[in-house]
Amino acid sequence: MIAAAQGGVNSTPVHPLFPGAILASMNRRIAAADWYRTETMGDDVTLISEPWIETFYRCNIWHVRGRDRDMLVDSGMGVVSLREHVTLVTEKPCLAVTSHTHFDHIGAHHEFPERLVHSAEADILANPTRVATLADPYVSDEIFTGLPPEPYSSTTYAVTAAPATRLLEDGDHVDLGDRHFEVIHTPGHSPGGIALFELATGVLFSGDIVYDGPLIEDTYHSNPADYYRSMVRLLDLPVSIVHGGHFPSYGRERHREIVLSWLAEKDAG
Repeated sequence: MIAAAQGGVNSTPVHPLFPGAILASMNRRIAAADWYRTETMGDDVTLISEPWIETFYRCNIWHVRGRDRDMLVDSGMGVVSLREHVTLVTEKPCLAVTSHTHFDHIGAHHEFPERLVHSAEADILANPTRVATLADPYVSDEIFTGLPPEPYSSTTYAVTAAPATRLLEDGDHVDLGDRHFEVIHTPGHSPGGIALFELATGVLFSGDIVYDGPLIEDTYHSNPADYYRSMVRLLDLPVSIVHGGHFPSYGRERHREIVLSWLAEKDAG
């Protein structure tokens, strides 16, 4: 996800829905041990979140247990070590899968030896400049309700390079031994966006192409025609639950409501 710019020349770019934070409260530094929270979601899926980031900007980090290996879908901003402070991700070999390469989704990828990304965004994962990842100009102190521990600074924040160890294409599978997730290429929000679907359980990790909140279609590498085709493709998937890149998870009925409403708006426009 990324926000649309607003305001004058010297203003901080914010999304129109972003309420802003009281600057005085953001001077508080949060201890590294308190940075992450976890929530068990069922189906051996755990949500890892960074509660000190404003809701609109907060990436959902998804951990999936498998028999032979685990899977991590996205890794947050990386302002605090994920592997050091969330032991869940170190219990067995863990594949770091990239839904797309915006800063809020790939910050801790470099901490994992196996990193998977769609080929269309492999260059960004390997060379994650502030501009390419959209950290510039959208990372500022205003996206936090409590600042990461020192020496973090929003003005110098940058994602660490994490070259892919495996490139993904549409129709590939991520194999955890007893669980198998199909890679669905979902360009539109970004060119290499992917979703991951497990047919046996109906679990869909949708990244930022669809979630239960305001969808972002105006990043520098968004594509309206691709976005429309991706939404059509996701509409009739036999999902049981959708775990998006942001905001709460939801079921099949809500999934169809979101996608059909979005498509109807585009058709009417």
